[in-house]
Amino acid sequence: MMLKTMAMSLQFLTRFYVYRGEFDERAYGRAPLFFPLVGLFLGAAWAVLYLLLYRFFAPAVTAALLVLGMVVFTGGLHLDGFMDTMDGIFSGRPREKMLEIMRDSRVGAFGVLGLACLLLLKFALLLSLPREVLPRLLLIIPALSRWGMVYAIARFPYARPQGLGLLQVRHTRGRELAVASLFALGAGVLGGPLGLVMLVFSFVVVHLLGRYLTWKLGGLTGDTYGAINEILEVFLLLIAYPLLNYLPVTL
Repeated sequence: MMLKTMAMSLQFLTRFYVYRGEFDERAYGRAPLFFPLVGLFLGAAWAVLYLLLYRFFAPAVTAALLVLGMVVFTGGLHLDGFMDTMDGIFSGRPREKMLEIMRDSRVGAFGVLGLACLLLLKFALLLSLPREVLPRLLLIIPALSRWGMVYAIARFPYARPQGLGLLQVRHTRGRELAVASLFALGAGVLGGPLGLVMLVFSFVVVHLLGRYLTWKLGGLTGDTYGAINEILEVFLLLIAYPLLNYLPVTL
């Protein structure tokens, strides 16, 4: 069961299809247990991509290819959720209408503007962070941001009466969050004091985002989980700047 759950977690968060069996509701529902571990796998792929690119391309080209690489690795799953969330939250409509807008497969102006700002900020941060610490940051940040999704799933209600996200809310509770938190702690340890502080910031940010989105929508959805991941990922890259002045990162 654990291997099936891990395979579903990897297949859900990435473009790496490793499970070909029948759909298992419980295994899928508990898949968030391994989200930080899959995030660490994605981070390793991101870091290796950087090490392959930076010797051959200008920094700006390398940063752009890193952004593209993560989109390819994940299939843009969380970016889609981020755009839908931006369309709904900034629509200024009642709660029910926000959820309806988020379900619409078409992307609105707020989604496009939000995506442009997100990718621009991510590109600028990857371009500007010091080369000597960037590989380690690329390794740990995807694990921490995906732990944020596990916390959101386990600690906040689901806004819709049905949906695949509801299966994860039903099966991912305190025990699954505790195991996922251990994986996230391991990722934080890989970053040394900086990584551990970033884990604390991750908790604060995801808790505040979860409370805000629950207030706006009456709960969370699969789209908001993706938005939380993207926002947290960019936030961690952003706070790395001031933190690097005071805390070392393990090299």
